[in-house]
Amino acid sequence: MGIILTLFVASSLFGFTSVARADQGFRTFLDALWPEAQAQRVSRTTFDRAFQGVTPDLTLPDLDLPGREKTSSKGQAEFVRPPQDYVAKSQIVSLAMQGRSLAGQHAKTLDEVERRVGVDRAVVLAIWGRETAYGTYKSPHYAIRALATQAYVGRRKDLFRRELIAALRLIEDRILAPEQMKASWSGAMGLTQFMPTEFYSSGIDLDGDGKLDLYGSIPDALGSAAKQLKLKGWVQGLPWGFEVKTGARVDCANEGPANERPIAEWVKLGVARADGATFPPAHMQRVAYLMSPGGAQGPQFLVTENFKVIRAYNTSDLYALFVGHLSDRIAGGSDFRTPWSTIRQLATRDIEEIQRRMKDRGQPVDKIDGKIGSNTRWQIGLYQRQAKIAVDCWPSEGVLQSLRATQR
Repeated sequence: MGIILTLFVASSLFGFTSVARADQGFRTFLDALWPEAQAQRVSRTTFDRAFQGVTPDLTLPDLDLPGREKTSSKGQAEFVRPPQDYVAKSQIVSLAMQGRSLAGQHAKTLDEVERRVGVDRAVVLAIWGRETAYGTYKSPHYAIRALATQAYVGRRKDLFRRELIAALRLIEDRILAPEQMKASWSGAMGLTQFMPTEFYSSGIDLDGDGKLDLYGSIPDALGSAAKQLKLKGWVQGLPWGFEVKTGARVDCANEGPANERPIAEWVKLGVARADGATFPPAHMQRVAYLMSPGGAQGPQFLVTENFKVIRAYNTSDLYALFVGHLSDRIAGGSDFRTPWSTIRQLATRDIEEIQRRMKDRGQPVDKIDGKIGSNTRWQIGLYQRQAKIAVDCWPSEGVLQSLRATQR
């Protein structure tokens, strides 16, 4: 194929103009990247092929650009949608039905996943469902372009620089060709959305055909997702968590890993399962923490080590809740017992202001990032207790106004 035709095909595949000239800063970035790639056994031919026609994609989220909020979470549903919308019942029901059907179709593969890797089948299916709707969702980006943009002007340049080098190695090692590398905005690829380094750390050729294929081989994709969970600490047979009623002595201001304790101690404090069942005796000494994704305005959970493992797959409480709950539904479980309220999500800048004002008060706010995690909800609950206002642990307009009034 002639070079002009090759460039035309590349531009058609990746949605950008091959003749477009990258700005000088990006060219300088690539020049500095080349020695690092070379040191990782990437050839010049591979390097040039991968970057042919590539320019930065400044429409991606999580970039650090003049005039754009550094903490922009555009495109990250885990951080911009309220919990009742992210863990939507209709979507859970649909994915659970599909997951149960796929569990039958791929029973032998899932048997092998449990036997060989030691991870429960329902959670592996749930990750596949959450990440790509069982392969029906097709990621729109070219991985090299997305990763290069993040490494060049993203908020986490060092992380994405490592991933970019690993993506180049995937091409060099003939694990993937550039035209195969459809990815999310963060460069995650395949049926279960692996970052490039994870192809090397967690990839398993479960179907035994001599190659790792996370796009076309369901056994490889599910086995690799299971291995990643196992490496992060998955405990086979341990529930990810239990929906609970907190009782009179515990509220959402007891949330978070800093307050974890054995389940038996939570029971002594009056915490009980929402479905009225007892906690499994075998798990009573397992450590768990209270997780209230909507504060007091929705279901609350005692979550175990396996919740932390799912959360390490994608660092979001809502993501881990979605996967955990979907896995329960695939295995025959029921809906949450506690309904969600209609929870309003403040703008990122307002959540940042709440975090900043609490930190200024001396509260241990670990990040000012506009994202609603356990620590933020916990610290809001503690502030509400101190201010003697209703404790719901949610970053609301009322909390913001209260903080402003006390810090004028």
